[in-house]
Amino acid sequence: MTESLFRRTVKIASVVTAYWIISISMVFLNKYLLSSPDLKLDAPLFVTWYQCVVTVVCIYFLSFIGDKYPQIEKFPAFSIDFKVSRQILSLSVVFVGMITFNNLCLKYLGVSFYNVGRSLTTVFNVMFTFVVLGVRTSFKAIACCAVIICGFLLGVNQEGSSGELSYSGVMFGILASLCVSLNAIYTKRNLEVVDNNIWRLQMYNNFNAIFLFLPLMAIMGEFKVMYNFPMINSAYFWGVMTLSGLFGIAIGYVTGLQIKVTSPLTHNISGTAKACAQTILAVSVYQEIKTPLWWLSNVFVIGGSGMYSKVRHDEMRQNMTTLPVADSKDSDPATESPNGSKH
Repeated sequence: MTESLFRRTVKIASVVTAYWIISISMVFLNKYLLSSPDLKLDAPLFVTWYQCVVTVVCIYFLSFIGDKYPQIEKFPAFSIDFKVSRQILSLSVVFVGMITFNNLCLKYLGVSFYNVGRSLTTVFNVMFTFVVLGVRTSFKAIACCAVIICGFLLGVNQEGSSGELSYSGVMFGILASLCVSLNAIYTKRNLEVVDNNIWRLQMYNNFNAIFLFLPLMAIMGEFKVMYNFPMINSAYFWGVMTLSGLFGIAIGYVTGLQIKVTSPLTHNISGTAKACAQTILAVSVYQEIKTPLWWLSNVFVIGGSGMYSKVRHDEMRQNMTTLPVADSKDSDPATESPNGSKH
């Protein structure tokens, strides 16, 4: 039993560490690609498009693992059904908006402020849960959202006072948060189309995104930008681009793995702690000087997000506890399930 507990502890620690390393590395790598003075590449849509291409190619090769080892359900056989592709097109449009605005937010905001810049996802989750699904939120959860909003506004104020704030970046962060929330709702509605397999959904989303990005890149003139890009034939540039795509699919896998070996609540706590570490690391790496109120805004955002996860977890446990003793005439336990989505 001691050895089994030790192995489980090592496994959990390894997965959490991998999640932190991959997630933080991906943010810094994307920041380098999107706004590095070394590259001077002004084509954020192309960077995002290429990452989608890498994801689809990776899922194609990973599908062979699913064929060889049928017990591994994460990597199904690679097959594109255009009927299914059309069915989830609305989700793919939201998905494209999510990853585009996310990268644009990172392009115009510093890594240290990135977490605050796109911190309103939880607030939009609560709003859309009520507006779209008609589900009311508890006072405790709303109070946590109020803390997050206060942290966001305080952070914008302090970043603006330092003269480093990009209002375009803030707007892209708000739009990214909005799309992340919508993506969660549309994902729930479309999972049945792909047999509740999140990897098939990722495959179709990225496949659709490859084509959805093309007219956007044409409108923004990014084909011309790439044609004139001095490093277009650089192996180093394409190596970094490909690595960013690999990190993109790796974070999807390790996120699911972290939830599997721990719990959704532990995953949210890990993500909150990771955001804190990422902010401190970014301030250190870029040698930034921040005011006490700036740090307080991060405390509000990270603390409010962590408290919200805890409140929702407690509410779900309470609902699950009360379901078995509920009157069968009033509710059907089989049709009710807790919301385990990541916020």
